[in-house]
Amino acid sequence: MTRRLRFTGTDSKNGGCPALHEDTRSGEIIVQGPPLTDPEDLARLKHFGPEDHAVVVPRELLVNHAPKELDRVPEVIGLDEFGRLFETFEHTAWRLETRRGYASDREDPTYREFVDTGRITLDYDDDWCRNIRAQVAAGKTIGRVRILDEPPTEGQLFLLADSPRTTSAGEDIRCLPRSEAEARLLGDEDFWVFDSRLVARLRFDDADVFHDVEVITHPAEVLRYCQLRDAAMHGARPCGEVAAQLTD
Repeated sequence: MTRRLRFTGTDSKNGGCPALHEDTRSGEIIVQGPPLTDPEDLARLKHFGPEDHAVVVPRELLVNHAPKELDRVPEVIGLDEFGRLFETFEHTAWRLETRRGYASDREDPTYREFVDTGRITLDYDDDWCRNIRAQVAAGKTIGRVRILDEPPTEGQLFLLADSPRTTSAGEDIRCLPRSEAEARLLGDEDFWVFDSRLVARLRFDDADVFHDVEVITHPAEVLRYCQLRDAAMHGARPCGEVAAQLTD
């Protein structure tokens, strides 16, 4: 089975080697670095087998980016507290949206309308749109990158059809093909980053049902999510442009 790798971090100033990745399935850590090749050095390594490979990394890489505990206890917040984050953030709120569909969307009456007609009745004055307009008017920015399958799933097409509702309010919604997301090791986590200091990781079950929100504030972890944001934004296209291309 192909490993599900998540980039953990690097201290390289140009974003290159050495670096750490984590297999999110097994929890194993993959260390990436220049090989140790001197025969005398290799001979001094204990328990070094014929199929083993040794790499050299700076101590800072492990101190800054390796796991610090075996099992981290997540900090979970309620939906009311999560909702307040969208009113109290100071500068930016940004989301990576990775799932192929969401149970909450399928329960929306407009979802059936979309399935039956290919169109959707847009409510430009719901609570979400009013809050976006208020935050944007205060000089803040709200955006997201939505990963799309190739071709998009029914749930993703529904969200594309719904996008004009929130983009008209000022939210910047962009799309990235899943092949590009996988090439950039973006992973499959849905999360919001607030002010580059707090991450709200949305937790779903296998049936796409949203359950709760885990808050992450550790600086090294927040930095990793910010790096994922930067990688996702590069080359992501406005959702209106993507939707128009799909209907051509």
